[in-house]
Amino acid sequence: MSNLEPAPVEVACAASPSAGVEMLRPREVPLGGPRAMRVRRTLPQRQRSLIAAWCFIDHYGPASTRMDVPPHPHTGLQTVSWLFGGEVEHNDSAGVHAVIRPGELNLMTAGAGICHSEVSVESPTPLHGVQLWVALPGADRDTGRGFTHYAPEPVALPRATVRVFLGELAGSRSPVHSFTALLGAQIDLDVGAGLDLDIDPTFEHGVLGDAGLVRAEETALTAAELAYLGPGRSALRLQNVGEGPARVLLLGGTPFSEELVMWWNFVGRSHEDIVGYRQLWEDGDERFGAVRGYRGSLARLPAPPLPTTRLRPRPLPHRKRDT
Repeated sequence: MSNLEPAPVEVACAASPSAGVEMLRPREVPLGGPRAMRVRRTLPQRQRSLIAAWCFIDHYGPASTRMDVPPHPHTGLQTVSWLFGGEVEHNDSAGVHAVIRPGELNLMTAGAGICHSEVSVESPTPLHGVQLWVALPGADRDTGRGFTHYAPEPVALPRATVRVFLGELAGSRSPVHSFTALLGAQIDLDVGAGLDLDIDPTFEHGVLGDAGLVRAEETALTAAELAYLGPGRSALRLQNVGEGPARVLLLGGTPFSEELVMWWNFVGRSHEDIVGYRQLWEDGDERFGAVRGYRGSLARLPAPPLPTTRLRPRPLPHRKRDT
């Protein structure tokens, strides 16, 4: 999915460990033109731009409007598409054509550069899901393009169901490769259910609300709200406190130790990286390739203008910037 804000702000990403539970609330962003569906963006924010390598969280639906995102570029990241309802057609410049369906992971690796399109298709259920981005570490950020599909088997727990699409949780392990240690799982809770999960104390975690009302530790979450939990916890308590079934995503991983600059659809390390990526996209450079099979009215998304100030990464908490 593209960041389609007409004037995307610079996001200087850096980890910021915290021992407590921190609430992050989303903001609404239009996905396209004036008639486009709206998404709720929870990451990045100025107060927290990363949870482990997870650097972007968009939550959308259930929506009656179509998703139609023309070919657009990415660098230095992986996109994680996960649906609760509806279907989306994916085409990319690696020659992959796939239909994204509920409960099935579709992970695209941009590496040095890729472009792709996303269009919702007719389905018996409204479009509803999340688009997540994972920042690639410096040693792997110029890796080749890739695409992985995986349908995790649901794990039945007392009054709950877990689907692990990345990493390991509740005795279930995903075979999907990630470049840093990550966790991604959907957790469904029956009415009134409480669930205690063993989690990796070296990870930081985020619990993203989707359906119903769920309390993560003592923090109540509704759709697109996120509770951040810093490293050092070995257990997580989830409680469905609403009147119907509930659903959350649990995202986690080892704290990311590299400074990043993320602007529009690019993840880089410097102002010069971003300027270069943008120019290559505008020039139609082969770095990004071309999408075949997209049938929309706009052949490709143009890059928005760069900000007038220099893009700078925020220093990591344990390091001060030289003056």
